[in-house]
Amino acid sequence: MQELRQIARIAVVMGVSGSGKTTIGRAVAARLGWSFEEGDALHPPENIAKMRAGQPLDDHDRAPWLAAVAARIEEWRSRGENGVITCSALKRSYRKIIIDDRREVRLVYLSGSRELIAARLAQRHDHFMPASLLDSQFETLEPPGPEENAITVSVDQPLDKIVDRLVAELTQRSATTPSRVESYSYQGA
Repeated sequence: MQELRQIARIAVVMGVSGSGKTTIGRAVAARLGWSFEEGDALHPPENIAKMRAGQPLDDHDRAPWLAAVAARIEEWRSRGENGVITCSALKRSYRKIIIDDRREVRLVYLSGSRELIAARLAQRHDHFMPASLLDSQFETLEPPGPEENAITVSVDQPLDKIVDRLVAELTQRSATTPSRVESYSYQGA
């Protein structure tokens, strides 16, 4: 019996600050004609002020932000709208809040070495998240496990290759088939 394929309608693009979530997420959404939401825009002002001051967020700080990300996903779902949203989603417990068992929501994990990400952050001057918080991001990061059915891409190759891969994965694969890790890169902040 052939398995029915379920097309992902919503993608959550996750990774540490500087991994390219916004650039890659926006490019994927544009290519697919899906809505795009910058998850950082959903942070309460207190969180942004704390990060600008070089203070890492704790779970209490993140709770209203994660709820807002989950609400946006639910809003798209209720309207039958396709979308891409960015969210660092560093811990499994955070991903449980925002994705839970919604089968039409796919997790996209942008993986990169600390050295690559640090080099990108050193070139980025227009973001509230200072490079000094990178270590806390990597300390908090819990890469997705097989049970999370994430699409994992390494961000060490050209943007167009990453976008090609993600578009293919999001539109042609079954939402229940685990994705293989392949190396793709994105050269930019």
